[in-house]
Amino acid sequence: MIEVLRKIVQAVNDADDLAQALELIVHEVRAAMQTEVCTVYLRDRGSQRLVFRATEGLNKDKVGAFSLGIDEGLVGWVASRGEMLNLDDAMAHPSFQLVPGLGEESFNTFMGAPIIHQRDLLGVLVVQQSDTRRFSDAEEAFLITISAQLAAIIAHAEVTGAALAMDAPSQEVSRIQGVAGSPGVGIGQAVFVSPTADLGAVPSRQAVDRRQEMRAFRSALARVRDDIEVVAENLREELSAEDHALFGVYLSILDDSALGGEVAALIKSGEWAQGALSQVMIKHIRHFERMEHSYLRERAVDVRDLGTRVLTYLQDDAETRSDWPEHTILVAEEITASALGEIPRERLVGVVSLRGSANSHAAIVARGMGVPAVMGAADLPYNRLGDRTLVVDGYSGRIYVNPSQQVLERFQALMDQDLALTEELAGLRGELCQTLDGKRIPLWVNTGIIEDLVGAIEQGAEGVGLYRTEVGFLLRDRFPSEEEQRQLYREQLETFAPAPVTMRTLDIGGDKSLPYFPIQEDNPFLGWRGIRVTLDHPEIFLAQVRAMLKANEGLGNLRILLPMISAVEEVDESFALIRRCHEEVLAEGYEQPLPPVGVMIEVPSAVWLTGALANRVDFLSVGSNDLTQYLLAVDRNNARVAELYHGLHPAVLGALQQVVDAAHLEGCSVSICGEMAGDPRAVPLLLAMGFDQLSMSAINLPRVKKVINSLTMADANELLAELVGVHSSHAVIRLAENLIERKGLGRYVRLNRDNR
Repeated sequence: MIEVLRKIVQAVNDADDLAQALELIVHEVRAAMQTEVCTVYLRDRGSQRLVFRATEGLNKDKVGAFSLGIDEGLVGWVASRGEMLNLDDAMAHPSFQLVPGLGEESFNTFMGAPIIHQRDLLGVLVVQQSDTRRFSDAEEAFLITISAQLAAIIAHAEVTGAALAMDAPSQEVSRIQGVAGSPGVGIGQAVFVSPTADLGAVPSRQAVDRRQEMRAFRSALARVRDDIEVVAENLREELSAEDHALFGVYLSILDDSALGGEVAALIKSGEWAQGALSQVMIKHIRHFERMEHSYLRERAVDVRDLGTRVLTYLQDDAETRSDWPEHTILVAEEITASALGEIPRERLVGVVSLRGSANSHAAIVARGMGVPAVMGAADLPYNRLGDRTLVVDGYSGRIYVNPSQQVLERFQALMDQDLALTEELAGLRGELCQTLDGKRIPLWVNTGIIEDLVGAIEQGAEGVGLYRTEVGFLLRDRFPSEEEQRQLYREQLETFAPAPVTMRTLDIGGDKSLPYFPIQEDNPFLGWRGIRVTLDHPEIFLAQVRAMLKANEGLGNLRILLPMISAVEEVDESFALIRRCHEEVLAEGYEQPLPPVGVMIEVPSAVWLTGALANRVDFLSVGSNDLTQYLLAVDRNNARVAELYHGLHPAVLGALQQVVDAAHLEGCSVSICGEMAGDPRAVPLLLAMGFDQLSMSAINLPRVKKVINSLTMADANELLAELVGVHSSHAVIRLAENLIERKGLGRYVRLNRDNR
């Protein structure tokens, strides 16, 4: 069954559009199950009816012209209940409904399976037979398996078809749901940035100069031929004549009479070289992968290797894009800090990532930059967007492709409202952040680049609660030297002096990988990351700490923060290295005391060790993003489980209270530098728990200050008391939002209750 499933899924994946995909589904499933009829009904999102979309065995004239209500007939029964139905006498079922002209009269046996994608009913897959018999358990299993396998493919094809329909009526503008990553709205031109030498991630694009594209392709081919000939010659004595002949086969694949000729033809028709190569190679790779013989299937690997080699040379020769549109929406399979850094900030108006979630590193960086972002937009047809207009709604996590004038006007009005609100909140910059009854709460910022600090100062930040030193590493193609780091850290410290700047030591691993120091693991978030990496590589840790200490000379506003601490031994080892660095810089003539050193509380073990850790360090800082991830066992980069990731989960709130209580018992201050600190709904709870400082993205600071300055500690304590006995994240959010609304703060805090 697995082999049959693979063939069907592969065939459907190769379809050019939804209609062709559905035709392939009904044809292949009918053949695989040896039934007389196979039909697909899809739910129309406008009418909420089940539309007869494809069939093998029934009247094809009814395709697209006939539909059922969600509760009509046997198909409606399957759809409304979301479960399999297997009948040996369909007409005897109380829900049976005979449709004249459909051609079902002679088919007694019926089996239908719902097509569901991420809890969303897409339609129903049906098979029918004329003989009176019940489909077997194995046939049931096959149909439910194939419907589950095809759900994601149909969902993607549905979205792609709508998104690329240039003549779609305005009321049918394609809307793609992702995960809200960074608040705000961006309207601009999509620019897709593909990973290096990934055939599957090359977008289709019109060639600016066809002759130049052809020259680039011919040059890349020649270089690959040279490479293969060199390898063939080097291995001549080690391979048999038969094996050595394979190199000749590889070379022939690139000839004008083979794949090379197909690529050239596409370039001549107007496609750029990289896109033409990608389209031809992927078509042939899929062709080989579908072949029955294992030897021939394995040739797909050879074709992919050849294509990747040619693409590598094409990308090496391509000039870095410099003609970014005035309003650029950056689209990528996975957003990186370096990709964000390539675009002039004044031209970047939005970010869309096919992977990741609201709490991925990329989303955090986007929030720090104040750029609207949507993450986890897996259904976006990224490689066929061209340079089309997109609307990125960072509040609801939606993307609109080819928006109508009405949609554009609606979101432009929203942007104008945001601008007016920002100008209104600007008046808070000079005010202290304190509750109505006088409780002072310092608001700090999370930063990664010097531009962040400029924005933070403008917003009235009182310190830096988290400076992500890894950003300086991510933007380079090698480890920065100690002196390069010293200059970078000095600039950060000077810009904010005398206010405190908390510098986290290098925190890589998880979703932050250095291109020149890759970490490949099956489960990176439970692997080699944070302090584990730098303790295993003390040369990296020592150079960084020395750079920090030297940068602090004459300023005295440095605080050092250790990430991913899970045991007291890691703190003891780190302190031994820090003291060694301090002695070394003193010996070099620098005069300064050892700065405060703290640890991050971001894994469950650290929660229960808070007292012991607080007894060893000068301060604690809760990293709520990772702490939430680890407590709830939810990968914060996985859009499929993004709905399960809640910072306001009762278990997370209980852990936070435990940390604050244990830290204060030891006389140790504790801040929170995760994204919860910038969530106005969470702020009253954090106040009531007793956090000493809140650190957030600069863009969130004015709204958080507005909320705090409008509350009393009694309001905050009352909300926290209401949560006793509450065991649902949604209930917590509802209570927090009710407080926000009662205080008249709804317009300062978008509660995402609308359905824009």
